[in-house]
Parts: sequence; C-alpha cells; structure tokens
Amino acid sequence: MPRTQKNDNFIDKSFTVMADLILKLLPTNQKAKEAFVYYRDGMSAQADGEYAEALDNYEEALTLEENLFDKSYILYNMGLIYASNGDHDKALELYHEAIELNPRLPQALNNIAVIYHFKGEKAKEGGDRDAGEALFDQAADYWVRAIRMAPNNYIEAQNWLKTTGRSQLDVYF
Repeated sequence: MPRTQKNDNFIDKSFTVMADLILKLLPTNQKAKEAFVYYRDGMSAQADGEYAEALDNYEEALTLEENLFDKSYILYNMGLIYASNGDHDKALELYHEAIELNPRLPQALNNIAVIYHFKGEKAKEGGDRDAGEALFDQAADYWVRAIRMAPNNYIEAQNWLKTTGRSQLDVYF
C-alpha cells in the first residue's frame, strides 16, 4: 500500500489530497511528478521515524528528479536521517552534495557546522585540543556562511561565534 494511503490523521490526509491535486494540474512531465510522489512519501516516512523507508523513497526520487534545486532538498533530507542516526560522515557528504547543487541552502550549512562543532567537542574530550580547535574553526566558517544567508536565524551560533572570538562582524542583520 502506498504511504499516501496510510495517513490516518486529518492534516496528513488533507496535505495528500492537495498535493495530488497540484500534481495533476502542474504543467510538468510525468517523471517529475513521480519524483515528487517519492519525495512526498519519503518526507512522510521520515516524519513517522521510518528512516529506511524514507531513504528508499528519497533514493528513488533522486533517480527520477532532474531539477538540481529539488535534488538538493532530497539530499538535505537524506543528510538529516544519517545525522540523526549518528552517521555524521555520510551526513556531511550529503549536505555537501546538496550545497553543490544549491549554494543557497543555509540549513545545510548550519547542519555541517553543527556536526563539525560536535566533532570538535569529541576531539577535545578525547584530549586532542588542536584537532578540536580546527574543527571549531570549520564550524565557524560554515555558521558564518549560513548566517549571512539567513541573518535572523541561528542566534545560538551567532552567540557562540561572538563568545569564542570567531566572529568577524558584530551584527549580521
């Protein structure tokens, strides 16, 4: 049974009906419509914590999708799953791919920074202060890029940049 038929709450059903109507009316090719169905099902599975199913749907969407902008969001969502499962290296790879396709994706930049910051903390806890500081510097570079694109977001990162002396600007917005 397709995931769209499993939704049992009103909001999910309403979204599915609207998405199906838009798909029917959208002046696009069949392949793009199929990619969107897989993407939508991937998002639904991801929201339900069904990560393997979500990844399967995202992989299928990637093979069908031709629009680079849309592919970037598929890769970003895949990165979220890998990061939440602790596979930070795979998540970084996917976030970087997403940014290559869509350089204006501040949430991917932020997530890369979060991972580098986490790795920096782990390195320092393990006694490697220099590696930790290098990872913190990488995190800072990505946070600065994200904040420049979305200056009203990432307030905690802005504060961290200021308190650690890694901020070149006093005000981002």
